[in-house]
Amino acid sequence: MAGHSHWAKIKRAKGANDAKRGKIWSKIARKIIIAARSGGDPRDNLALRYTIEEAKAANMPKDTIEKAILKGTGELGGENYEAAVYEGYGPGGVAFLIEALTNNRSRTAPEMRKIFEIAGGNLASSGSVSFQFSQKGVVTIRREAVDEERLMDLSLDAGAEDVVDAGEVWEVLTPPAQFHRVKEAIAAAGIAVENAELANLPLNTVALDPDTAAKVRRLIDALEDHDDVQNVFHNADLPDEAA
Repeated sequence: MAGHSHWAKIKRAKGANDAKRGKIWSKIARKIIIAARSGGDPRDNLALRYTIEEAKAANMPKDTIEKAILKGTGELGGENYEAAVYEGYGPGGVAFLIEALTNNRSRTAPEMRKIFEIAGGNLASSGSVSFQFSQKGVVTIRREAVDEERLMDLSLDAGAEDVVDAGEVWEVLTPPAQFHRVKEAIAAAGIAVENAELANLPLNTVALDPDTAAKVRRLIDALEDHDDVQNVFHNADLPDEAA
């Protein structure tokens, strides 16, 4: 197996920051609206099906999910969201890749720039950061749910690239095209999936001293707290106390 992908540490930090349930639901609702544009039946719309699963995992109310679907299909009036990606550098030269859903790019971009500047970083031009990341499917399973050998055999047979020992969990890494197939194969085997998503994983990480790590942590918090931001990816190897 490969070494620690650092994704579990990043996700634990993000989970602590995302304790504000209403904000989580608002962000997931935007994803549902966009996914539902391709059809409101999750049986025929894979993206919508997995976004609904994400919503249920966040304990999002059923009627809130249904309203978001109706907005996406045009049956209810709603705002027109579009995907946007922002790139930047934070304290210590840490690279950031931010995925957002916005209804006004002219508003969101300056707000992203201001967040970076306050943190002592800068918003970068498109393509200047993204090359430092590789998109992978990441399926997370609690260690006690399955033994390593069984998970390795099952995952690789389904098209996964690797299974990573990340301490409390296993991380199954997949090519993006095989993500759903691997996830479904694991679930079909009766193994509980803790989390599953497409993520931009850093090709290399940056080690930070405690002071710089604290600054990076504050920048991550500020970005994740922004209503338009869906995901924040970075290449910082944060000390446990900062995460």
